[in-house]
Amino acid sequence: MEILPLTGGLGAEIVGADIRRSEDFDAIHDAFVKHSVVVLRAQDCAPEDHMAFAHRFGPINVNRFFKPVEGYPEIATVLKEKDHKEAVGESWHTDHSYDQIPAMGSILRAIEVPPLGGDTLFVSMAAAYEALSPATRIFLDGLTAIHSSRHVFGALISDTEFATTGRFGNAEAATQDARHPVVITHPFSGRRGLYVNPVFTTHIEQLSPDESGAILAMLYDHCRQPEFQCRVRWRAGDITIWDNRAT
Repeated sequence: MEILPLTGGLGAEIVGADIRRSEDFDAIHDAFVKHSVVVLRAQDCAPEDHMAFAHRFGPINVNRFFKPVEGYPEIATVLKEKDHKEAVGESWHTDHSYDQIPAMGSILRAIEVPPLGGDTLFVSMAAAYEALSPATRIFLDGLTAIHSSRHVFGALISDTEFATTGRFGNAEAATQDARHPVVITHPFSGRRGLYVNPVFTTHIEQLSPDESGAILAMLYDHCRQPEFQCRVRWRAGDITIWDNRAT
């Protein structure tokens, strides 16, 4: 097994590991904690192997809104056909931040990929936080953000392409609202990091609407700087794991 960092501060690819081998898991988990984004190349596995690997991290948080893989309700389908105009997850977001206890991470398996394009970008929210001025960090440390699923998966988007093509559903279940600190401490690394995102975060609780909008816009612009990012270029058979508390 070879672990190759993608950048100096975020992400790694692992060559020679097999998610079906239990003896490989500790090294994969250590890389996940250290690098936050881990790409496991060339995995030859079935859906049962995918689920067994996920269960090694903990209980599976089943997504309520994505179409499941037929016969495997624990696995969500992330699909874009050639005639679809919109791809799932094109905007910056953190998975499940609308839950009061969000999913620890996500595990995505590439089955079919285009010859080019379709890359996924990730941001280190700890690196972004650490690059803020001391005064800004102090200001943010006492704030709470509200996150919601309602405006994304709820009735307001029931007539979008995602719903009409069957990729999203169950809009009536989009009732989640959650309060999270704007800055969280990672339970494994102890690093402080930002925990807001443009898709699910609606506002900062302690601020006026104008103040909240201005602060969030500043943070999102700050996080989009390339030095905080890594890029995953997918190949069929890859499995990528990312830490929702750190990216």
